[in-house]
Amino acid sequence: MRNPWVGKFVLLSAIWGSSFALIKVAVDAGVPPVWVAFFRCLFGALALWAVCAVQRQGVPRDRRLWGHALVVAALLNSVPFTLLAYGETKVSSVLAGVFNATTPLMTLVFVLLIVPQEKISGAKLTGLVVGFAGVLVVLRAWEGLGDDVLVGSLACLGATFCYGAGFAYTRRFFSGGPQSASALSAVQITCGTAQLAVAAPLVGGLPSWPGWQAAAALLVLGAAGTGLAYVLNLDVIREAGPTVASTVTYVTPLWSTALGVLLLSEPAGWNTVVGGVVVVAGVLLARKPTNHPMGQKSTRTVVQVDKPGPA
Repeated sequence: MRNPWVGKFVLLSAIWGSSFALIKVAVDAGVPPVWVAFFRCLFGALALWAVCAVQRQGVPRDRRLWGHALVVAALLNSVPFTLLAYGETKVSSVLAGVFNATTPLMTLVFVLLIVPQEKISGAKLTGLVVGFAGVLVVLRAWEGLGDDVLVGSLACLGATFCYGAGFAYTRRFFSGGPQSASALSAVQITCGTAQLAVAAPLVGGLPSWPGWQAAAALLVLGAAGTGLAYVLNLDVIREAGPTVASTVTYVTPLWSTALGVLLLSEPAGWNTVVGGVVVVAGVLLARKPTNHPMGQKSTRTVVQVDKPGPA
């Protein structure tokens, strides 16, 4: 095969795109959102440490790295995974998937705030405005919002807000060392598992058996969406480059919409489709590459940890 990364790219987009339907299956079965987040991290951590064992990657010993990992895990896993699952108790997986496409826009906002080398440009500012307009179209803001839709939508957007802060923090404090992406991901998801192990019983009570379908959804969501996907993402970056790998952000909403409509019989009105296209257009404008070396370097660093999924 001339481009062996193509199959991995398609599989990666499908895994991340299916995460929203898997979350919906779990929450509809009565699994509290915080427990959805916990099992997602638990199964993801087990999968990532298995990958590290196969690759013979040791456990990082740097205490500062583990300290930063606790912050990254809270921003990229514990809090947003819980918010996203809670959001899907109020809105469809289709809407959640479209909202998740705003993650690069949220990331840009925080990168501009905390990374001194990044400068705002007309294209980036235009992209942010266009992306926000796309969100308003998805929400049909001109018709007003019901309480449940508003709360669920804000929860999903809150998750992308956390992703944006987490990716910017990761770029500045967590991803520059010699450790492999697999080891860093395993440390991060392990910290998220520990955080949620404390929070889940306090917030969600004791877990109960949700049924085989929901249990299988959680297993796939964690092992594949929060485990295997990290490895696939790194492979695509190495084989096709960070620019190609970053375009997975534009494909995952297609999967989330298709699976939500076909498997869960969720509606996808014209505003969802048009608004999603406008959001992606905003992302394309905002991520227009700069000509200076720092811009090229920063693109690579963010993409290595950029997970549009739940995603």
